Amino acid sequence: MASNFSTDLKLELMTTGENAGTWGDNTNNNLNLIQQAIAGFEQVTLNSGSTLALAMTDKTISNARNMVIKFASASIAASTICTIPDSIEKFYIFDCTALTNPGNLTIKTASGTGFTIDAAKIYAAYSDGTNLKEISLDTLGGTIGSGGLADNSVLSAAISANQITTAKISDNQITTAKISDNQIVTAKISDLQVTTAKIADDSITPDKLSNTAVTPGSYTTASITVDAQGRLTAASSGAAAGGAMGEMIVAAGPSSGTYTASPSANKAQIYAISGGGGSGGSSQGFAGGGGGGSGAFGYYEVSVTGGDAYPYSVGAAGNNGTPVPSNAPPGNAGQATNVQNLATVNAGNAGNGARRSPPFPGANPGNPGTAPGATLTLNSPEGYLIDSAYGGASEPGYLVIKDNHIA
Repeated sequence: MASNFSTDLKLELMTTGENAGTWGDNTNNNLNLIQQAIAGFEQVTLNSGSTLALAMTDKTISNARNMVIKFASASIAASTICTIPDSIEKFYIFDCTALTNPGNLTIKTASGTGFTIDAAKIYAAYSDGTNLKEISLDTLGGTIGSGGLADNSVLSAAISANQITTAKISDNQITTAKISDNQIVTAKISDLQVTTAKIADDSITPDKLSNTAVTPGSYTTASITVDAQGRLTAASSGAAAGGAMGEMIVAAGPSSGTYTASPSANKAQIYAISGGGGSGGSSQGFAGGGGGGSGAFGYYEVSVTGGDAYPYSVGAAGNNGTPVPSNAPPGNAGQATNVQNLATVNAGNAGNGARRSPPFPGANPGNPGTAPGATLTLNSPEGYLIDSAYGGASEPGYLVIKDNHIA
């Protein structure tokens, strides 16, 4: 009867009475096959995207029988498969350390599912005759003591949630470098634990302060309320007491210039007299001309802006008409006194000239000036403010400006 062959290692199982004279050679061949199975090493080459089928041939040295299978250096760019024959029950070591992109390699039995490697490392597996099963650390029993772990060998993914308890953390072991940004939430800070010593100088920004009842804005001469923590809890604008009124401009007409309000001023007083009109000319030997209209006086209390400039002009007097033997000419009107945007005092008009022709009517006088918008006016300035040298008929104007500067 012919010899049979074992299922797992394909050893020759010789029948009694067979192979006369060759038992020794056949036995030695079986021993070599057993040696290959328990100590054999074979290097094989993979082709990316292909299947490499390892063989197990009856009573013949075969690559699938080796204990250690090493894959030669190769880049596995696409799905690649290495198979061992079905029906083999055997232990294997697969050396994948020379592979690039090892995650594309699956090792399995011809009809099984096997396993896909995840790194260029060495893998142990066994075939149960149907499938090839990886032997990994997470399937082995027993425990690993702390002395058996190399530094940085325990990854976060290897620690299940809630497994590191307070008792496992020694004092002073959680340093700033161990805490990522924004990881300490409000619930992790107990009341009264953030003390002044924990806050760096100038670290509290406006956004971190709670709002008070004060409305944001600017306040003039403010009335404020401050609480015990130094915060403003109430504020309102007030009115400042008037500063000392002091003369800023004193000018007689005709003249012009610029009044610049004192930096702190907000009120001004203006005393203004306009120029008087000139009298009409007289007709020699018969009659005199009409008198010129007097200038006006106005007193103004106005608001100003500190530091702003206000141009002014002080009116001149109108000229008198020239005396002539016949009908005489009128005089000239005076000029207004003006402070731009603050006050205007209109001048007196000129008087008419005398007439010599019948029926010799009397010459009309000029109209007096006016001070529209003034706080106080007088019909004639003469004798009220300065003296009769200003504001009368044929007299120039006058200007005085005071503001509430801080002396």
